[in-house]
Order: sequence, then C-alpha cells, then structure tokens
Amino acid sequence: MDLRGAPHSVKLWQLNGTDYEPQWTPKQGSETRFSSWTPLTNKQSNLQLFEERVKLVLHWFDLWTDSQRKHLLHSLLMRCTKSQLKHCRDMLNETLPVTRVDFTAVLPRFLSLYVMSFLSPRDLCSAAQVSWQWRVLTEQDCLWAGRCIRRGWFLPYAPKEKEFGAWKNHYISCVSTLDWLTHREAAEMYGTLNQANMGVTEEEEERRKERRSRQKIKEAVKEEKRLSMISRRAWGTNPKSERFRSGSSQTDRSISELTVTSWPSLSWPLKTAESPATSLSPKLDGAQMTSVSRLFKATTVSPSLPHTVSAALLLLISNRIPAYELVLSGVKAGVTVVLYDHRGTLSALLSQMERAVSGQQVRRLGLLVPGGTEEIHLVNGSILSERTLPYPDLQEFWVKLCALVAPGQQGGGIDIFCPLAASASGLALICDLSNLTGLKVRAPLGLATGSFQNILSEWSGGDGGAVPVEQDPAAPALQYMFDSVLLGWCRQAQWMEEVLGQLRNSLELQLQQASVQARGRALGLFLWEKICLDRLCVSRELSEALTVGLTTLSRQGDNRPVEFLSSFLMRWSKEEDGERNQEAGGSSSAPQGLETCPGLIQELPQTTLDWRCSVGREVLHSERLYLGRLSAVLKVYQEPLTAALSSNRAILSDADIQIIFSPVAVILQLNSLFQADLQTRLQHWGADQCVGDVFVKLCSKLNVYTNYLNNYITTIRTIDKCREAKPAFRAFLKRADRTLPTHMLSLQELLLCPVWRIHEYVTLLQALTLQTRPGHPDHSDIRSALNTMLQFREFIQKLKRNSEADRLLEETQKLIQGCPRLIEGNRQLIITQDAMLLRSPDEQIPDSLRTFEHVFDVGLFLFNDALVLTRRKLQHTPFAVSHLSTHTFLASVALSSLAVREILHTCYVSHAFVLNGPHRSWVCATEQGEEKEYFLSVLRSAIKSSLAEHQ
Repeated sequence: MDLRGAPHSVKLWQLNGTDYEPQWTPKQGSETRFSSWTPLTNKQSNLQLFEERVKLVLHWFDLWTDSQRKHLLHSLLMRCTKSQLKHCRDMLNETLPVTRVDFTAVLPRFLSLYVMSFLSPRDLCSAAQVSWQWRVLTEQDCLWAGRCIRRGWFLPYAPKEKEFGAWKNHYISCVSTLDWLTHREAAEMYGTLNQANMGVTEEEEERRKERRSRQKIKEAVKEEKRLSMISRRAWGTNPKSERFRSGSSQTDRSISELTVTSWPSLSWPLKTAESPATSLSPKLDGAQMTSVSRLFKATTVSPSLPHTVSAALLLLISNRIPAYELVLSGVKAGVTVVLYDHRGTLSALLSQMERAVSGQQVRRLGLLVPGGTEEIHLVNGSILSERTLPYPDLQEFWVKLCALVAPGQQGGGIDIFCPLAASASGLALICDLSNLTGLKVRAPLGLATGSFQNILSEWSGGDGGAVPVEQDPAAPALQYMFDSVLLGWCRQAQWMEEVLGQLRNSLELQLQQASVQARGRALGLFLWEKICLDRLCVSRELSEALTVGLTTLSRQGDNRPVEFLSSFLMRWSKEEDGERNQEAGGSSSAPQGLETCPGLIQELPQTTLDWRCSVGREVLHSERLYLGRLSAVLKVYQEPLTAALSSNRAILSDADIQIIFSPVAVILQLNSLFQADLQTRLQHWGADQCVGDVFVKLCSKLNVYTNYLNNYITTIRTIDKCREAKPAFRAFLKRADRTLPTHMLSLQELLLCPVWRIHEYVTLLQALTLQTRPGHPDHSDIRSALNTMLQFREFIQKLKRNSEADRLLEETQKLIQGCPRLIEGNRQLIITQDAMLLRSPDEQIPDSLRTFEHVFDVGLFLFNDALVLTRRKLQHTPFAVSHLSTHTFLASVALSSLAVREILHTCYVSHAFVLNGPHRSWVCATEQGEEKEYFLSVLRSAIKSSLAEHQ
C-alpha cells in the first residue's frame, strides 16, 4: 500500500497557483482547472464554492493589519487588467468625489501660463512660493520678458536654453533701483495736469535747509566718534597718571595723540629705554606680525581724513628711492610724508599731496626723488630739467604745487635732495623754479662722493649761495629726518636696497590690509633695530683710519695690539693735518707735510676760490680711496693666484687670471699718474691754479676704460664659471671676500669701482665748472673734460641698459613655459602686467549692456615689437601665505597688427580693455584702474613706435 497520500483539500487550494505539484492525482470524470475539486460544468456548484471562498478571504481581510491590507490591495491591483483598473477608478470616484484639484496638473502647460499671465508681478512672486511646479511656471521668460521690454529694461545677454528666471531677476533688479515717489511728492515736484508746479515756498525751502544742516551735523558727529574709537587709549591705561610721568618727551606720547601730521612712534628716537618703538618692531613671524598689522590698522590714519593741525613740513618720497623704508622710519614728528608710486602721473601725485595736507599750506616741501645733477625724475616719463621746465604740463604742476606751500615771505620753500646745485644747468633749473613758484629752492652742492652722501654736504641757500657756515651743512635735510637715520641711509642705501627687495615681498603678504606707507615704515624700523645702523654710522675719516690700522695690525702681528693701534691713529692724525695744511697753504717746502703756512682759505671770505679748493680736495681724497680699492684687487686676489700658479698649485689658469685682472692693472697705472699730477697741483694751490689740463690728460686715455667695460661682462662670467667649476677658487673667494684688506667688498663689487668712479668724475667736474668763472684760464679745459666724461657716462649707461635688457629676456624665456625664442634682434622687454581674461556670452550686445565672465588669469609681456600673452597659474605654498606664479605660453601678436580699445566702466565690468589681433581678440581686465591706465599708455606708445619703424 502506497503511504503517499494526497494533501488535504483545504491545504491544496492554499497551494493553488504555487509551484506545488501533487504527486498522485485520482482521475475524475469531470474537467478541472487549477483545482482538482472545482467543477466547471456545474455552474451552481462553482458559484456556491466561489461565494464561500470570498467570505473566507473577507474574514481574513478583517483580521489583517493595515499594512497587510495595503499589501494585498497592491498585489491585486498589479494583477488587474486595464478594464479592471478603470472599474476600480470609477468606484473610487463615486466613493470619494474630487472637490479641489491643481489646475496646473490638469490643464496643459500653455493654458496654465495663459492663466498666470493675468497676474501682477507681485502676485507672480507670491505664486512662486506655492510649490516647485508653480515656481517653475511663474519664472518662465514669457511672463516677464514683455513686462521688462515695455518699460525699456533690456537684458544685456541672451539666456541659454536651460536657463530660466533671467528676465524675472532682471525685472526685480531694475525695480529695486528705482526712486519711487508718492502721488503727493510727485505733484509737489512735477505738478499735476490741472495745476502746474509753482515752485517751492520759502517756508519749505527753510525746512529743507534745516533738515540738511541737521543731517550734516549728525554725519560729522558720527565721523568724530568713529575717529575717536580708532585712536582711543588701550584698555587699562590711566590718562591722569600719564600726565605726571617724569621726563615726559616726544617718545612718551600715547597713541590717542596720533594724527596725520604727527607720526606714530615708528619715527621717534629709537634707542631710548622708554621709546615705544622697541615694542613695535615687526618680527617676520606669524604671531608678532599679526600684532603689528593690528597696530597699524589702529594707528594709521588715511591722509584724506580732515585734521586741524597744519603740517610744518611735507616730504615727498618716491618708491624708486633705494631703501625708502629706512627714510620712513626716521621721519621726525610734525612732518607729513607722501609715499607715491613712481609709475603714476603728475595729476595723481598732485591730488595725493592735496589729500595729505587737506587744503592747508605747509612751510617747506621736501622732494626725495630720483635724479642727478641736471634733472629730477618725478614720475615715470616726466623728467624735469632746464629744457623741459617750459612744458605746459610741468608748469601747471609746479604752479599748483606752490599753492600748497606758504609764500616765500613767510619762510616757504622747496628742498630738493638731488645735487642740482653741483652743475650750471642744475643751478639754472633752481633759479627758474624759484622764479616760477616764488619760493626759495635749495639743493645739495654735490661736493661729496658716494651713494647719497651729497645730501650730507653743503646745500645751496635760497638765493643760490651756500648755507651759513655756522650751521650744519646738512641742516635742510635734518629738518625732515633724524641725523642718525639720515647718516645711515645716505651711506648704506645701495646695499640695503638688495636686502629690502625680498623683505618687501614677505611683508606685503603678511600685512595685506596695511597701506604701502605703513608697511614701509614697519620694514624700516625692523631693519634699523636688527642691523643697528646707528652703531655702524661713523665718520668716513674714522672708518678709513680704522680699516687701514687694523689691516696693518693683521699684517705685522704685534703683541700689543691696543698700543699699536693707538700710535698708528696718532700718526695718521698728524699726517692728515699736515696734508690738509699743505693743500690750504700751498707750501712746497715741507716734504713730509708737517710744516704749515698760514691758511689762505681761512683768511678769505666765502669766494669762488674756497669752493674750487674744496672740490679739488674732494677729488684727491676720493681718488685715494679709488686707488686703494684697485690696489686691493691686485694684492689680495691677483698676487696669491699668480703665486699659486708659479708653485704648481694652480687655482686658476694663466688665461683666466689675465682675463680677470689685467685690465685692472692698466687702470691702476693710469690713475696713479693722475693722482700724482693732481696732488702736485693742490700742493701749489693758488687763485689761478689749473687742474683742468690734468683731467684732459686723463680723458685722452679713456680708451683704457673702454676696453675694460667692453670686457666687463666676460670678466664677471669668467669669475662665475670658475667659482662653480673649481672648488679651490671658491674656497679662495670665501677667505678673501669682504675682509678688511678688500674694504669689506667682494671681488665683483671691487670690479665695479671704475664704473662708479666715472659717475663721480662727472659730478665733481660739474661742481668744478660751476665754481670756475668763465674768464679763468682753467675754465675751457674743465669744460672740455666735462663734455668728454658726459659722453663716456652715456656710453656706460647704454652698456648697462643693453645688459639689463638681455638679462630680462633670459629670465622671461625661463619663466614662460613653451615660449618661442625671445632673444633675437634688438628685442627688449618693456613692461609686464597681470590681468584677467574675460569672455562675453553674446558678442552682439553693446559693451554698456554686456556681461563678462572670468575665464582664467593671464600675464601680458610687452616687448618693443610684440605682445606675448600667457596663462598664469598661482600655486600657494602649504602652511604659508606665499605663492608662486607659473606662466604658460598662450599667444603672441606683433605690435604693428595690434589694436587696443577700452571698455567703459559699467556695473558689469571694470578696468577692462580689448586687444584686437589679426585673427582673434582678447578681453582683459586689471585689478586697479591705475594699472590699466599705465599699461595702456605704454602699450599705445610701443604700438606707435612700431608702426613708425615699419613705415
């Protein structure tokens, strides 16, 4: 018997529709479907069975939870056909009739937009807050474009296909900038149709004046409160106790007393225990630099702010002055400083000075600007000389400038720090300026050689003479700066400029919010305190005597160095006095220079003879220093290298030694003869003594200097090549450079002495020409020598410009990646400018309505024949504020085929211009308007010059 039975009938219909297959099915006579016991032929039995099953399912449905019921309904609906689903929908509509419906979901899209077109703009904005679908419909351009166009509000670009809401945003921005008037205000201003506006009554005008007066008073009080909060005392300070401090001086003033004309403590005496400058020294690290930046934000007042105290002195400083930061740190209290950009214009400089003085006159004006003995350079491209002074723009500038200075009867005047009084043309320029402005103009006489040491020499008086003898020779300059700072800057400005070059970039990143003038003063104070220039500033005679004495001591190796140095200084002092008396008395009977005759110069008044003798002594003294440096080149460098070569321990080859040192030996021989002749003339000095023929003899052999300068670049490159390739020579330079025998100079700096000496010859000859009357027998020779030296100086400047141009081209070639060869022909780099490349979505829209988007940063490199555009990328250093710029070549355009067009300043773009090339154009913009004006002016000038060359 088979034990496998059929499943129960109830369980079997539960498994109906599943994968269950009965293993044994008895045969029945009637047909079955999906069930072995559902009859199809017997309809009555089938209907009865269906009703029973429905009741059973409904009974279970009542027992199920809500989630189970929903699951069952979902399963049933998924199995229904379309007709069955329609039947369900009809039943649901009858059971739950629809009373409210979203018309945007029922009606077509164009009908919904037509309905919404009847709404006002305010209603459309309210409807946009209903749902996301309503917002999309209400922001369609078809609803807002007509409203904008009817009012004349045109969109400055064409919206893209997937962009919506542009016309709506444009409508809102235009409406928000309108000046709405009520009906009453409009009627009072424009009148009505029935009654025209009859004007404003007197009472209404009085009320308006009162309202304006009250508004001005409120603004003034608000500004005064703001300024008082800026300069208020620090928390915890007692103002009453500060009044009773002992030894109150200028350095004890509080920060609340600082105004535009009263400098903060950065310009006060620096080396005092009570000076607050010691606490304000900026250290180039994070925390202390942050405190310094906060201090400058709190104490620096803009020159445009009004103040009541008039400045006694106004000092104008160009940023082209070497180490101008040190000058800023040493400015005295009561002196207003204007630090300006040398790349600007005369009008911009004049407006900056007017803001600094706020309409009040100053007693004297100081000009610390680049220049020489014949001209001064106020701004780039504007040279003031005797020839250019009649130009209209320069005359207009000086006429407006003299209005800022008190009249000459009240002590007003101008102090120019360039040695204009050392030449005849410079002295003529001083007289012309004095006649034009009606002020007393003073300038250095240029009787001192060196970096800026002519400022420390005698100054011309307001009438063209010198300052009184009883005063300090540098008295005009000492009115603006402290003597220690001025002395240190005048003698060390050149080498300090190299140090300050890197510090400026570092400080600019860390004090970005502070002005250039504030950063300069902070950097000057930092340099002053760290290097202690006041301790290094000794007289030139003392520094020379100490240098020679220590050099002699190191050679002899005395066991008692202090006694040896003391006796040496005594002998040095006696020899100097003897030489000075010889030059003054003209005695030839004292071979050792110890016997003196009555001083001729002391018995005479201040005449031309005095100044000619002073210039002669300066020539002789500076010539000794010059020969001492040339001798150091041969003794310290050539002799040891030649001895090593002779002893088969060669450091350099014989060819390299000849290339480097042979021209120096020839120059030393020539100038030794010149010094001997000059010393003989000064020992027999008299009223008719001549020195011009000595200079003419020197000028006749300037071909020695010409050969030296033509081979100078080769000499420097030979030194660099040997230093890199030969470790022995590198060690030798390390031992010999910057020692006492080399006057604390390196070999490269010593080789520059002939170039410096030519400039000194020009200055001294100009002073000698000025102090020699036309009828003097020496006048013609001095004039001839001066003309020769001026031509040779122009030759040196030309060589320097060519060398600088080649160096800039090499650096630019390395800077631009993928750039074609730049070093060809007479190509020179004129200027570089950082800019932004812009792009407009639609070129057909006028410039005044066109918007632009920033594509990327570009670099513009302007040469004298082409313009190179590069793609500029900034790479910031991690954990630091510094960054590095990289340039990739983008395009180049010849200047002869380049056109420039400016884009007017609008609300969409500023400081933009278009560069039109032969095949494409570029829209660029700068960060500041001054940069754009300066770059375009230089670019137009270069294009004009290029077109002139092609014609």
